[in-house]
Amino acid sequence: MELNHTIVPSKDKVKAAEFFAEIMGLTYEGSVGHFAPVVVNDALTMDFDNADSFQSHHYAFKVSDDEFDGIFERIQAKEIVYGSGPFSTENGEINRRNGGRGFYWRDVDGHLLEVLTRD
Repeated sequence: MELNHTIVPSKDKVKAAEFFAEIMGLTYEGSVGHFAPVVVNDALTMDFDNADSFQSHHYAFKVSDDEFDGIFERIQAKEIVYGSGPFSTENGEINRRNGGRGFYWRDVDGHLLEVLTRD
């Protein structure tokens, strides 16, 4: 079993999809139907969709060390606030859980994004 896609509620689906794609080093190729999809890999698509109201969600991505480096560089270049844990999202640190690296930040809609290199 694998997760195929998930719908990400946003105030502006295109802006949210573009932000996500840029930070994660992916491509946003435009709307498909009423979604603004970003293909993460062969198995997962993040389908951004407009919503008037929604609660913040948490999306975690296991990435390679090279992907982590690229994402971290883009976060720093855009001066996006980040942190080492889900309750310390603004301390400007990364974590080193299980011998890997990880950090958290908020997207344009307040969703909590996480990247980690080890489970």
